[in-house]
Amino acid sequence: MHPDGYVTYLVDRNINYTNVCTINCQFCSFYRPPGHEETYTQTYEEISERIVELEAIGGSRILMQGGVNPALPLQWYTDLLTHLSTHHPSIDLDCFSPIEIEGVAEICEMSTLDVLRAFKDAGMHGLPGGGAEMLVDDVRKDVSPKKGSPANWLRVMEEAQSLGLTTSATNVIGFGENTSQRIEHMRRLRELQDRSLNVHNTGFTSFIAWPVQLETNSFGRRNRGQNKYTLGAGSSEYLRHVAISRLFFDNIEHIQASWPTMGLAVSQMALLGGADDAGSTMMEENVVSASGTSKMDASEAELQSSIYRAGFTPQRRNSDYEHLETAINPEATKMLIAPVPRQS
Repeated sequence: MHPDGYVTYLVDRNINYTNVCTINCQFCSFYRPPGHEETYTQTYEEISERIVELEAIGGSRILMQGGVNPALPLQWYTDLLTHLSTHHPSIDLDCFSPIEIEGVAEICEMSTLDVLRAFKDAGMHGLPGGGAEMLVDDVRKDVSPKKGSPANWLRVMEEAQSLGLTTSATNVIGFGENTSQRIEHMRRLRELQDRSLNVHNTGFTSFIAWPVQLETNSFGRRNRGQNKYTLGAGSSEYLRHVAISRLFFDNIEHIQASWPTMGLAVSQMALLGGADDAGSTMMEENVVSASGTSKMDASEAELQSSIYRAGFTPQRRNSDYEHLETAINPEATKMLIAPVPRQS
């Protein structure tokens, strides 16, 4: 699909606008239940200040997600989107996740499609693929029983695609699932992609997978007792999963490497095993980092250097995978390992 030798990347920022959530996923170290002393919800001004910092480095997108916060009505979200799209018109607003859309719909007694329409009208550009984890009923009921069915996640994504919103597909492995269940997850995504491309003339821009991060998370009852599950996934398993996903998704153009969970070295290897995108600079991230993953930002120079060292040419993009003007940072070439002189 990508014989030209370019590997894309995105300059963006993750903004986690609230950590209040009622879903209680066992693997999540980020959320706090309503009433907890550590809960927060950022103001419009605080969020806008973070975007100003992104604009200062030439960023093009924010990925904004939080929790299912029952205290926030529909107007809080639409007013936020209107505020951000008015003050930051050059920034793509890829916001919320299907489970957040479901939460807003339930609170406001609306359909998820109507919520998506209201958000799009207020300035939302895309719906990120968060919250998919594993689209297999048995696995989902075990690790996040309050999170809604795989069918719900797929339905909300198709509704977003029917409105022309930019969407991506994700997959978290390492919940103790078997190989067949991983393939089942990908099969459901591929079938939705076929349908959406045929009916709506749009679909997922990309597929991103990563292992569940459990460094500071006991994973609830699944890590207790006889510990019957093998949790998490190592780098070899992750790289195999990337390679299989590239072969499996004949209808999804881009496969993204996950450096935030695997590190730059492993994600660099993923570029040789099927991935054609190096992800984003991420500037800020609080969900995965809450699990204990330490390095959650990368400079543009680091991503460019990683791409160069894998034998490809770096290409900056936006969230629709359109190529943007790319200035090669001199630091990127300094980071390259100098060749060892040949002995005579």
